[in-house]
Amino acid sequence: MFAGPGGLDVAARDLGYEVTGIEYDDDACATRTEARLATLQGDVRDFGPHKFPNATVLAGGPPCQTFTVAGGGAGRRALDEVIGFVKRMARGEDVRSKLAVLDDERTGLVLEPLRWALEALKDGRPYEAIVLEQVPAVLPVWKEYREVLLAKGYSVAMPQVLHTEQYGVPQTRRRAILVARLNAEAKLPDPTHRLYRKGVPRDQGNPDQKPWVPMSAVLDRSDAFEVISNYGTGGDPKSRGRRTSEEPAFTVTGKVSRNRVVGTDGTELPRFSESEAGLLQTFPGGYPWAGRAVAQQIGNAIPPLLGKAVLNAVLGPADRYAADS
Repeated sequence: MFAGPGGLDVAARDLGYEVTGIEYDDDACATRTEARLATLQGDVRDFGPHKFPNATVLAGGPPCQTFTVAGGGAGRRALDEVIGFVKRMARGEDVRSKLAVLDDERTGLVLEPLRWALEALKDGRPYEAIVLEQVPAVLPVWKEYREVLLAKGYSVAMPQVLHTEQYGVPQTRRRAILVARLNAEAKLPDPTHRLYRKGVPRDQGNPDQKPWVPMSAVLDRSDAFEVISNYGTGGDPKSRGRRTSEEPAFTVTGKVSRNRVVGTDGTELPRFSESEAGLLQTFPGGYPWAGRAVAQQIGNAIPPLLGKAVLNAVLGPADRYAADS
């Protein structure tokens, strides 16, 4: 669901799974076509689990624009209403006609995975696993989801906010993750890398974890550089964050090209290309970005390396999952 340009597809494919993505956006679908990812173009609200009778895993990340701190905040303001809708859905109510009360229709999309999961249960073909991701502001919604799914017989790990650099992504990004399993224990992945802290060397921290990955490890730039964020820090728009090439990138957003890149002497350098932004998100080198608004596609995607860590913790490789199921 909400498959975008293929972050979870790449992760699942690396683990040996066959995936079909549902995606509405023409540009993301253009990229998916070039990447040879199976795609049904359309609005998830127009479909349901009956369209995919052989699917055993439901995964995806609903649009985050109304919940992210960089957006207008309609979703954050509507959290109580959204949680109320989750409770009503758990009681068997079809709330789709009631969502007009929300200020932004995209906010209601966060309820679609639950609709699909409940319909699959009603049809007698429940999903064996559910994997969902969103911005941290959605964590209360995922916790409410957990109560519903527990009551339906699922094992559901307590939803948490994961830090991408702790899974080898050369970027600091926080995502709220929900995972559920039927007939097996659901668990989130253990961090493999250290948490990034400004000013703390990467060789310091938990000795059982690897150092976080810097930008220089994935970008083919010969000289050291510094990135000056487009966003202010500490609530001050004039106070721009700065990171060196030996640190992880700031969160890659659709406005990544607005981040200045300068040399150690202050010389202006080329800003991050779309290809470089994709690498910072851990998409494979040479990923066939297509359509318009490529930077937005990249910024909206889940980093494949984080997706792979989550899917591997919940399912394991395809051959092991088949055996477990």
